[in-house]
This record gives sequence, C-alpha cells and structure tokens, in this order.
Amino acid sequence: MSDLRTSENLATMPASPQRMSPLGLAAISFGFFMVLLDASVVNVALPAMQHELQGSIEGLQWVVNSYTLVFASLILSAGALGDRLGHRRIFLWGFLIFTGASLLCSFASSLAFLIVARVLQGIGPALLVPSSLSLILHGFDDPKERAHAIGIWGGSSSIGLACGPVIGGILVGTLGWRSIFLLNVPIGILAIVLVLRTVSETRQNTNRGVDPTGQLLAVIALATLTYALIQGRQQGWNTLPILTVLAVFVIALGLFLAVERRQVTPMLPLRFFSSSIFSTATIVGMIVNFGLYGTLFVLSLFFQDVTHYSAALTGIVFLPLTVAVALNALFSGRATARFGARWPMIIGLATACLGAFLLIPVEQGLFLYIGESLVGLGCGMTVPAMTATLLAAAPKELSGVASATLNASRQIGGVIGVAVLGALLGPVTDSSSVTAGIHVALGLVAVLFFTASLLSLLFISPERAH
Repeated sequence: MSDLRTSENLATMPASPQRMSPLGLAAISFGFFMVLLDASVVNVALPAMQHELQGSIEGLQWVVNSYTLVFASLILSAGALGDRLGHRRIFLWGFLIFTGASLLCSFASSLAFLIVARVLQGIGPALLVPSSLSLILHGFDDPKERAHAIGIWGGSSSIGLACGPVIGGILVGTLGWRSIFLLNVPIGILAIVLVLRTVSETRQNTNRGVDPTGQLLAVIALATLTYALIQGRQQGWNTLPILTVLAVFVIALGLFLAVERRQVTPMLPLRFFSSSIFSTATIVGMIVNFGLYGTLFVLSLFFQDVTHYSAALTGIVFLPLTVAVALNALFSGRATARFGARWPMIIGLATACLGAFLLIPVEQGLFLYIGESLVGLGCGMTVPAMTATLLAAAPKELSGVASATLNASRQIGGVIGVAVLGALLGPVTDSSSVTAGIHVALGLVAVLFFTASLLSLLFISPERAH
C-alpha cells in the first residue's frame, strides 16, 4: 500500500489523545507568525543597516538569505527529529534558540557579525516550524476543525511575512534597526511559557532516524546555489569561482538525490513525490515564497534608495499588502474546509499574478496599491489551501517530514527569490538601473504566479482536494 493518503483517508484517522485548546493553537500559530515576520521584517531595515554597518547590496542579500538559507537547509532533518523525540520538545528548543539569537543580532557591530547571528537565528525556525504544524495535526481529530486550524496556522505565516515591512518600518523609524530583533525576546519568552502550559507532547516514533549524510549534502547544495546567485553579478557569471561553485552545487544535488533514494529513513522521502498533489503543492509553495520574499526585498530597496522614503513611510506603503494577506489568509482556511483546496489555490495564484503584473509600473501610485492588494489577497488565499492539500497526501505518522518538506520548499523559494530578483537590480546608486531591474523582476514574479495557478488547475483534481 502506498504511503501517500488522500484526504478521505485522513478523515478516518484515529482520534488524537485530546483536542488542542484555542490558547494552545494561538501560541503555536503565533510562534510561526514571529519566525516568518523575522524573515521579512529586516527588509525595510536594510538601508539603515547598510548605512551604520557599511555593506554592499550583496551583503544585504546575505543578511536576508543567511536566515532563510539555514531555515531551509535544516528543516527536513528537524521534521524527522520531531517525529523521533516529540514535536513539543523540538518546538520549544527552536523557539529558545530563535529568541536567544535575536538578542545576539541586536548587538551586531558589523555586517559580518550580523550575518553570523542570523545564521544562528535561522536554526530556531528550522526546528519549530515543522513541529508547529505536526502539533496542530495531532491536536485535532475532526477533519473540518483540523482544516480550520491549519488555515489559522497557514494564515499566521502569510500575515507574519506581510506584516514584516509595516512593523519593521515603524520600529526602524522610531527606535532604530536593532529594535526589530529585540522585539522577539519578550514575545519569545511568553510563547514558550504558553506552549509549556497548553500543548501536549506528541507520540515519539523511535524508529524514525536522522540522515546526516543527506543533511550535509543538502546544506552544501543550497549554500553553493545561493552563493552563485548572489555573487554572480559582482564576480561575473562565467568566472572560474562562480562556475566552480555551480559545479559543486550540481554534484551535491546529484549525490543528495542518490543518497535519499537508498536511505531506509531518508530526510526527504522521494516517494512522496509520486503523488501529483504533493509535488504540485511543493512547487506552488516554492513559487509563492519566491514571489513574496523577492518582491518585498526589491521594493524595499526601491522605496528607500530610489524614491527616498523613510523606513516608516516604506512600511506604510506596504500596508495594502499586509491588510489583504491578513483578511484573506483567515478566510481561506474556512473556504478550504468547506470547498476543498483546488479552487482557492487556482483563484489565489491567478489573483497574485494579476497583482504582480500591475506592480510592474512601480512608480505609479494607483497601480502600486491595487497590485499590492491583489498579491496579498492571492497569497493569503493560497497558503492555507496549499498546506492542507499537501498534508492530505501524506501519512499522519510522517507529518513532521511532510510539513518540513513543504516549508523547506517555501524557504528555498524565498532564498532563490531574494538572490535572483536582487541580481536583476543595478547598483543602488543608479536609480534608473534599479527601476529597470524591478520591472523585469516583477514581470518574472507574475509569470511564475500564473504558472503555479496553471499547475494547480491541471494537477489538483477536485475529488482529491478536500
């Protein structure tokens, strides 16, 4: 019998030991909100960091990507670790590391110090994100309640990602860029206390092993790809260092796939991808974060370096995106529970495509605000539906690995989005070059959103999308 399950199978799973309380769901979702907020909150702080710490645009890309790179690289092993040791325990360790590293980031005296601290900070979400979803999956027996809870969880990630520029703009404009990291400390402590009091531990699967060889190869592959994409513009795409790094990426990726195919307990079970619904949801997750992370990065630089907006005003300009994501992310969970995931994904991604298209003439205020709103509505509708449909295609006992796979694909998409779209920009001192690069970047985002909508239409069938 195949490991992959449809949601009809999911509905017949045995009951969980107890139903998760609303406060427990809120604590877990808020933890997810915070780590995704941190992935985007730095965007409006980048010019302030650059001014104080003296860095290049490539250095700024590493400030963003060092966090998401570690997040994406370690999340698959963290999912397996949660299955083996208990997801509540791993969630708490993740939040503790995230909180401590956030404090370290606030003390950075150089760009290099900040990048190292961001690497440490990225370990936290790698641990807590897959466990957060597994805790929710184990905490709700009723399929509709589970879908609604996943909607809240998925919505919290979209809201956190979208709120980053607004909250960051306010904090940077009033208290300075270090405050965006200090904010995590009291909130992290509160979330840890709430989870300890309201969330039960999951059953431990002692047969679930870890895969150190696969983990090492995954880190090498993703790190070398990211390095080539960020440094290629500066060093030259056809130079020996960049070509060597790309060759290492290809070799590491090939070895990773070979190792995972032969492992008894791989960190990435390749058999998951025999399901078209699982594969499609994974690709869609990558595209969504490519578009969101990349768009936030390039628009933040445009607003502050080309139009010379303050950090606070930049945050306000992102408000239509934030409000749209917040409203639609919560609605999507209910819509998915009632109608299935297929149409929310198709409509959401098509809406995001139209929004990205309208953003291309970025200098035009009306198009900017309408485009932001549509991108926010579309992504907010897509993420919870995408999450629910992927989990419906995986066995509950491997929920940690399944959720980790989805979140790994999303974070890889974010890393590549910042690297690729950032590489399309010219020097920040040349406003015309930056503007032309943003036009191309947003056009690419629109094409990818359209592609994702088409994939959802073709490969997520109505009878398997509930």
